[in-house]
Amino acid sequence: MSINIGERTVGNRSPCLIIAEAGTSHHGDLDAAYSLIDAARTSGADCVKFQLVYADEICHPRTGAVELPGGKVDLYASFKALERDEGFYLLLKERAEASGLLFLCTAFGLRSARILKGIGVKAVKIASPELNHFPLLEETASYNIPLILSTGVSRLGDIETALSVTGADTAILHCITAYPAPEDEYNLRLLPPLSDLFGVPVGVSDHSADPVLVPALSAAVGARIIEKHITLSNEGGGLDDPIALPPSAFALMAAEVRRAEEAGYEETVLSMKKRYGEGRVEKVLGDGVKRLAASEQNNYRTTRRSIHALTDIDRGGLFTQHNTAILRTEKNLRPGIGPEYLSLICGKSAKRPVPEGEGITWEDVI
Repeated sequence: MSINIGERTVGNRSPCLIIAEAGTSHHGDLDAAYSLIDAARTSGADCVKFQLVYADEICHPRTGAVELPGGKVDLYASFKALERDEGFYLLLKERAEASGLLFLCTAFGLRSARILKGIGVKAVKIASPELNHFPLLEETASYNIPLILSTGVSRLGDIETALSVTGADTAILHCITAYPAPEDEYNLRLLPPLSDLFGVPVGVSDHSADPVLVPALSAAVGARIIEKHITLSNEGGGLDDPIALPPSAFALMAAEVRRAEEAGYEETVLSMKKRYGEGRVEKVLGDGVKRLAASEQNNYRTTRRSIHALTDIDRGGLFTQHNTAILRTEKNLRPGIGPEYLSLICGKSAKRPVPEGEGITWEDVI
């Protein structure tokens, strides 16, 4: 089971692909983005990943302030400030590839996906909250390049449905969507059965605090991709900076992943137990049963995509492609029905008023 990203094979017995998730830590500044690429290269990454952000593709302006690791943030305003044009991302791609790194970027909607296609990316990353953004999955699957799907806040059926859209040229990243993620919820023994069940390469997107424990054990268990955030400074003010690794810690992580690949499962687990204690390691390894992690359970409906009203919709007004959107709900708005029902409700009349930004529920339609 493998995919090919450019000339790089991911899966089977190939070395683990180490992704430095730079995200939006550059604050939209090109020089800072270049510094992140340089840091990724010197820290042992094979790939540097960014996020192509347009606020309207992710959340509604009424989303409001959301608690993140660095404190409360007006999420829509933060995303709006990070918006950059196609040229910005083309320059990042050219710099990364000139440095010998794979360039990867997350698309959050059709506009960002089409920009990535336009600049000639070799693969597209889909974040966990977009695992049920079916128009986005259909769009990116049509590009005939590999997709990497994060699977935080998901059940087995959610992964199966997403893969039925994206097809075999896909890798999935097991993930706990919490910042920082509790290491004892990673359940890494799940990786081999996930790969066997779906017939795709499996990796880990790690948001835990320790730079070594989860990544090294993931590599030992069989992860073919390890993704972890990188930052120039934990006090940099970026959305993910507080839980990201500075270059020295990222380099330590990369070295430990390579050591675990060389040593194999038994030797790595024994080594980690000596360093971290048997109980701690066993909790990270878990029982191999797929379930929503405890830290994710209350966020299942709000983190994933649902159908929201873009404007106030009066009683009797029609739901259309222009006054609805598939968005993240986050904490302050009401979640709506799933994206798969968008075509079903379009053309139907609202049974009651739906305030701007709120999720559209079945009670609003029926």
